[in-house]
Amino acid sequence: MTAQSLYDLDRSAWGELLDTEPRFRVDQIWNGLYHQGKELHELTSLPKALRERLIQELPTALQTVTQAVSDNGDTTKFLWALSGGARIETVLMLYPDRATVCISSQAGCAMGCSFCATGQAGFERQLSTGEIVEQVLRASRVAAAQQPARRVSNIVFMGMGEPMANFDNTWAAVRRIHDDLDIGARHITVSTVGLIPGINRMAAEDLPVNLAVSLHAADNQLRDELVPINRKYPLEDLMQACANYFAATRRRVSFEWAMIHDVNDRISDAQALAALAQPLRAHINLIPLNPTPGYAVQGSSGNRVRAFREELERLGINVTVRDTRGTEIDAACGQLRAGHEATPVSRPKRR
Repeated sequence: MTAQSLYDLDRSAWGELLDTEPRFRVDQIWNGLYHQGKELHELTSLPKALRERLIQELPTALQTVTQAVSDNGDTTKFLWALSGGARIETVLMLYPDRATVCISSQAGCAMGCSFCATGQAGFERQLSTGEIVEQVLRASRVAAAQQPARRVSNIVFMGMGEPMANFDNTWAAVRRIHDDLDIGARHITVSTVGLIPGINRMAAEDLPVNLAVSLHAADNQLRDELVPINRKYPLEDLMQACANYFAATRRRVSFEWAMIHDVNDRISDAQALAALAQPLRAHINLIPLNPTPGYAVQGSSGNRVRAFREELERLGINVTVRDTRGTEIDAACGQLRAGHEATPVSRPKRR
């Protein structure tokens, strides 16, 4: 049986693997791995010989390369090595009222967004369902080891890769996270740069998870440069897909907006963004841009971020500014690799 991770096995696959064992073994393993969050070697309800066999046949997929901690212990970033040599990142963020894990869906990314460290590194391969789910479980164990112990309550697919370009494995992971890790749909967010077929597929599913669209520009000319997939799925079509998603799920759409100095941070940009957000009652999440080796721009100043937010609020838009975390440990997606893999990218032209 071939699997990238022991978490790739569903109940049916476990039944096939354990066909000579009592049927209740599948329930024991499933309950131990998902509901109790244990590792195979901790499942002492299993016979020792069976545990040793499973550990040998089904190693975990994620091998720790780096685990960096910042923000007084509230942010932990993991760099994992996968089979074949690819590397991915996961971030655990602790807040007073919640614990969030930001997970990757691909090793690298093919979307080519110019300011993104992952996009600069290019695409390597899709992640399996198990490789996605394992990130949540590994981060959850770290959260549980905190003093006091914390339970992961929110999942965001905002790490490396484009989730909609790996839809089948991403959605299977969403189902596993929801059904077996008991994290509700309203606490799961899937981000996309605007792959409309994936948005439409997600709208047709029975779990109304949150949709976040990495927008970053409110006109096609600038967005073509910042987010090249816009040339295939322009803003007019993307806004219609977002409207359809809201109508199908009644879940408010969020627009992610990386604040890039002298590129998309003018008051006129805020007004153009508000015009897109108002019909959808969309929430805007402003993201101060983390410095990225290979990208010749800076994030917007605090004053510009504040003025941009105030203009959106004046226009009646619900807006937040994302808390900048882990700057000293390169916590923005792709940055642990960026310093020695990225190639310089030219600065977009201000419109």
